[in-house]
Amino acid sequence: MGKIHELDNILANQIAAGEVIERPASIVKELVENSLDAHSHRVDIIVENSGLDSVRVIDDGDGIAAEDISLAFHRHATSKINSRHDLFKVQTMGFRGEALPSIASVADVTLTTAQAGQEEGTMIHLRGGKELVVKPAGARQGTDIKVTDLFFNTPARLKYLKSPQTELTRITDIINRLALANPAVAFSFTHNGRELFRSAGNNNLQQVVAAIYGVQAGRKILEISGADDDFKVSGFVSLPELTRASRQYITITINHRYIRNFELTKAIIQGYESKLMVGRYPIAVINIDLDPVLVDVNVHPAKREVRLSKEQQLIKLIAETIRQRIAVENLIPDVDADQFIPNDDEVADLDRRLKEASPVYHAAPISAVPATEKAATEISTPEADNPAHADALDSEIPAPIVIHHLEDLNTPAMKKFDERYQNEGEVTPFSAPVPTMTKKTVKPANIELDVHDKQDQQQNRFPDLQYIGQLQGTFLLAQAGDGLYIVDQHAAQERINYEYYRQKIGEVSADQQNFLVPLVLNYSTVDAMTINQHLDTLAAVGLELESFGQNSFILRSHPTWFKEGQEEDTAKEMIDWLIKNGKLTVKEFRMKTAIMMSCKRAIKANHHLDEREAKALLKRLPQCENPFNCPHGRPVTVHFNDQDLEKMFKRIQDSHTPYADDFDDHEF
Repeated sequence: MGKIHELDNILANQIAAGEVIERPASIVKELVENSLDAHSHRVDIIVENSGLDSVRVIDDGDGIAAEDISLAFHRHATSKINSRHDLFKVQTMGFRGEALPSIASVADVTLTTAQAGQEEGTMIHLRGGKELVVKPAGARQGTDIKVTDLFFNTPARLKYLKSPQTELTRITDIINRLALANPAVAFSFTHNGRELFRSAGNNNLQQVVAAIYGVQAGRKILEISGADDDFKVSGFVSLPELTRASRQYITITINHRYIRNFELTKAIIQGYESKLMVGRYPIAVINIDLDPVLVDVNVHPAKREVRLSKEQQLIKLIAETIRQRIAVENLIPDVDADQFIPNDDEVADLDRRLKEASPVYHAAPISAVPATEKAATEISTPEADNPAHADALDSEIPAPIVIHHLEDLNTPAMKKFDERYQNEGEVTPFSAPVPTMTKKTVKPANIELDVHDKQDQQQNRFPDLQYIGQLQGTFLLAQAGDGLYIVDQHAAQERINYEYYRQKIGEVSADQQNFLVPLVLNYSTVDAMTINQHLDTLAAVGLELESFGQNSFILRSHPTWFKEGQEEDTAKEMIDWLIKNGKLTVKEFRMKTAIMMSCKRAIKANHHLDEREAKALLKRLPQCENPFNCPHGRPVTVHFNDQDLEKMFKRIQDSHTPYADDFDDHEF
């Protein structure tokens, strides 16, 4: 007797359900797509307990004829294709005839439907793939299908489901994508009696984006449009200033079918060129209209992935369309130049205080004020977000006193200098104590370092750099006793900022600064769910959010170390990191937030520093715990020793036998 036999229909449907119906979100996707294929103008999704108890989809579409209602639950029964030629030019969401029989094989399904002009509709009830009841029923035009007891006969699959909150998030994400792909359809989504999402269905995609991602996001997106002989690209992309920490805010649809394609996602990012920060991604909703012959949707069980013909041509079109659209926008941010230049009031106040402090310096310009005085007057509270600026005045050098002869030591200027610094611990008339200077005996250059000096030299891992100049607004040139150093100014300040924020974020205390007007933060439904799950984590770093409406939160205070004027941006950036990495511990969250904030607050390339700022940056760098790398691992500085430089200029060469004429007429 042969061993091969044909599986019964119910078992075959359950096997198919393993590929098509993975979780409650899969049911929502398949049922809503059926509604869209039925030319529905309105679709209502009602879910109980994250879809584990029930999923109900109601539409106003074409409905199903009474004689077809039983056949609709047979495997591979469909009205959408007729021949193999249709398979390669599919224009509907579904076409395999697998969704309804797969769902019915692992759940309890009740469907009520009616077509236009019918006096009554039809109801069918199935459980575990078995048809229980088919009878006439009162119904309006369209279809009402309810799915309960999911996986009741395949309990092993229940254990692979995530938490109810995670499953609800997946359902919400699917509905958001479907709404973005079909702005002409009115969607509503209700969970446990609470409406989570609603779209108007007026074919205004920008309104749908605003409904999902917030009104502010809706205002910062640009409409794009491009076409060639084979493709038409349309949709919206965000301004470079509006970014997120992951690619999940990019929605790509082909003929209004949501798909995932890494190459097309890369094309969107390429369209921004260098206008996006590293690790940041835009909000984008892009639809691609094309001839169905150019796309094969029959390559993935859930139809999330497709195979495209002329993909490279499409990639170039998307990138160029976005590039041209953004190129006409003014993307220059408003820079607060006052953070580098003191205003007139500050200059006048400093000049007045200098006059009161010492008549010797009353006529001196700001640049001639001793570093210790400037540190005491202007840097009593360090500036957190710009260490280079905060310590710039601390690196200032007073007007030099030139000594030509021994008699010059008795000049009035020299006596004033001695009187000012001879008493250790002396405090100036300013509000902060002035660091004292102690006299040290300078050793002659030809004296060998003693044991203690050698130990000090070994402990000093980072050299004392003397500033030379800036190269191309990006690198600082400096020298030390052992050669030339080139410092990446952005990486250097990233490291300085990172160690500052890592400490400050970890020092959560009761000291909070209240907002004059509480800050209201709006998020999409999916993001709001994630935030609600991690309110304790946010509170542990000083952000105590209160629920304020459906998807909004109110923030009444913030940690005192937040930079004035940047409180909202800083809070949003921290929350954004939590949304991207929802499973972070408090320790990991502090570390990642410090890295992110250190990068955003650091000096960028092509930013020209004046001498004071550059010296301040070089002074702060050796104070870091790790001055050698930025938080991302890039080197902060590279070193050319004297021997390297001499080799580059051929002042020394590899050992070889010299000839007498090699040295003729050459100067060394």
